[in-house]
Order: sequence, then structure tokens, then C-alpha cells
Amino acid sequence: MSNAFVYLLAFCAGFSIMGVELLGGRILAPYFGSSVHIWGSIITVFMLSLSIGYLLGGKLSIRSTSLKHYGIIFIVAGIMIMPIIFFAENIMSQVFTYIEDSRYGSLVASIILFFIPTIFLGMLSPYSVRLLVTHQDHSGNVAGNLYFVSTLGSALGTIITSFYLVLYFEVNTIILAFSLLLILLGILAIIVNKIKE
Repeated sequence: MSNAFVYLLAFCAGFSIMGVELLGGRILAPYFGSSVHIWGSIITVFMLSLSIGYLLGGKLSIRSTSLKHYGIIFIVAGIMIMPIIFFAENIMSQVFTYIEDSRYGSLVASIILFFIPTIFLGMLSPYSVRLLVTHQDHSGNVAGNLYFVSTLGSALGTIITSFYLVLYFEVNTIILAFSLLLILLGILAIIVNKIKE
């Protein structure tokens, strides 16, 4: 049951990461357009921040491994996404005013908006592996299963966000939903940890 719960959380994390990344294009478009270099900026920022998150999550998982700490990462990631809702418009306006080149403007705006929350989202994958691995002989299989589930979540997050959610909801509403989902999952992880104790 505990392992299934971790897989579920990893699936939801993958779903949320790709959902937010896709919405990044919609958020930046009014100021910087939606050309290939805008998406280049968004993808670069997400890949860089995820890589840092993987590194930090791996280091954190060595020091302390529990569903409680796992849940805290989810909660912090959810909270870190919320400023996008309230400050994106103002941030992009300021960046647009000072940086005329849309390539660099979109890169700076992406860093300000998405870098920190995506680091926390990236921390979840290595921490998930550490929670699931009980014997080093099974670590490769566990990591493979986890990345399968997480990437499946990312694929569904991509298609559901782009095909359906953006048609029926405002961007800020979807961002808020992802934020609240992560926070609720984090709280649930802490509760499950408490029950296990």
C-alpha cells in the first residue's frame, strides 16, 4: 500500500510538472509571443531547474527518508507555484519594459516565474526512488518502474492540459488547481506517515 501511494504521488508530480510547463507558453505569449525561441526558453529553464532538483532531492534523501519529508516537499512545491498566479503579469510587464529582445526577455521571465518551483518538483523523483528502494539489488527495477509511472503522468498531464483544461478553464485557475493538488497530496503523505508510526 505504501509503495502504491508513492507511485501515485510520483504520477501526480509528473502530471503537474508538464501541466505547468505547457501553461508557461500561454502565460508568456501575450508579452513575448509563442515562437520557437519562447518555447526554447521555457524548456531550458524547466530542464535546468529539474536537473538541480534531482541533485538536491538525491542529497536530501540520503539524510532523511520519510513520507513526512516527502509530503513537505510536495507542500513547498505547491506553495512555490502560487506566486505565478499573482505576480506573473507584473513580472512580465517589467521584464518586457527593460529587455527588448523577446528571446532574452522570455528567458528571464521564465527563470523568475518557474525556476524555483520546478526545483522543488524535481526533488520529488529521486526522493521517490529512495522511499521505494528497500534492497540495492532491486534499485534499477524500482527506478525504472518509477520513471515509467512519472513519465506516464507527464504524458497525460501534457495531453489533458493542452487538449482539455485550457479549453474550459482560465490559466490561473489551472495553475491554482495544480498548486492545491500538490499541497493536498503533501498533507495526505504526512497523514499516512503519522498513521504508519
